[in-house]
Amino acid sequence: MTILILHQFFNTPQHGGSLRSYYLANALQDAGHKVVVITTHNQANELVEEAEGIEIHYLPVAYSNHYGFFKRIYSFIQFVLRIVNKAGQFKNADVCYAISAPLTTGLAAIWIKRRYTIPYYFEVGDLWPEAPIQVGIVRNYFLKRLLYRLEASIYKRAVIVVALSAAIKQNILQRFPMLTVQVIPNMADTEFFKHAHKNQELQKAFDVSGRFVIAYIGTLGLANGLHYMLDCAAATLQEKLPVSFLLCGDGAMREELRHSAKVRNLSNVRFIPHQNREGVNAIINVTDAVFVSYLPLPVLETGSPNKYFDGLAAGKLIVVNTGGWMKGEVEHEQCGIAVDPNDARDFVKKITPFVRDSGLLAAYQARARQLAETSYSRQILGRAFTGLFEKL
Repeated sequence: MTILILHQFFNTPQHGGSLRSYYLANALQDAGHKVVVITTHNQANELVEEAEGIEIHYLPVAYSNHYGFFKRIYSFIQFVLRIVNKAGQFKNADVCYAISAPLTTGLAAIWIKRRYTIPYYFEVGDLWPEAPIQVGIVRNYFLKRLLYRLEASIYKRAVIVVALSAAIKQNILQRFPMLTVQVIPNMADTEFFKHAHKNQELQKAFDVSGRFVIAYIGTLGLANGLHYMLDCAAATLQEKLPVSFLLCGDGAMREELRHSAKVRNLSNVRFIPHQNREGVNAIINVTDAVFVSYLPLPVLETGSPNKYFDGLAAGKLIVVNTGGWMKGEVEHEQCGIAVDPNDARDFVKKITPFVRDSGLLAAYQARARQLAETSYSRQILGRAFTGLFEKL
């Protein structure tokens, strides 16, 4: 079977960032399918590469996390127009797998279905347009209605909707009970990320020797609510706890957060630029806990962030400041803590036992790794994912 994957933000391990679509493509390739990926890059010309047998077409459509709302929309529309034309080269494909966000990738899948009669599956990683609406990015009444209609149209025309969490599935089925929705969460790469002793040279390089280290690795965006992490850093300084915070990544809020940390004289906070997978692994090596942060909004409780699964795979204590399924899971599995996103004192209260008791920390970390191996490994979820295409 020839499977066409549409994803505006496809990454390989050399690029860093989210690797979910790369893992999915690998799983399909290993199952004997021919996989063609259409994605974008910020270069001037189209580029074709091959990675482990996966054919990747990079279209010249510029995008940055620093773009404003309308510039992002322009980029999304450009991708739709270019991808529909590009798909004509693969009109004999058996199925298209369209990955959001952005939601507009689903619009491309609809047009490809109409023009080339290629059926499509649609993956929902974040509930669009509900997420940008609750965050406050989309406020215009007519634009909201248009986006909700687009969402419904995309879902209803898909063979299968793939949700990244049970909460997303529940939300979709409450509104569209006639759909077929399957859950394939994000994956923990338990072969690459392993629980390992801290490397002394890396500890020196990151200036965290003898410190309890908490890392946030991902987009520094508005929805991530990372001013709360700075509040936690200030609270630990006030309590004289030997805790360091590493914030790795890029995004619209990066400079504002850096400025705030400087003004507040947060000597225990360090910002690190976006890293590829090897760089992320180095950060995780010196880390005791991985921080998963969002604004306290209901829609953001449904997500399935990569940092959560990387943290589990590496056997790290998980700290979440959101409700929903992740809060329930870390508490039930005793592999992490859920903290009040409006009260940094709650964070200090809950993290202190782990800072002071290495045995308690090790027990929670071991359970995190076990959860990754038994529930979220690439091998387990890769088989579940490829099984969806046997039903076509």
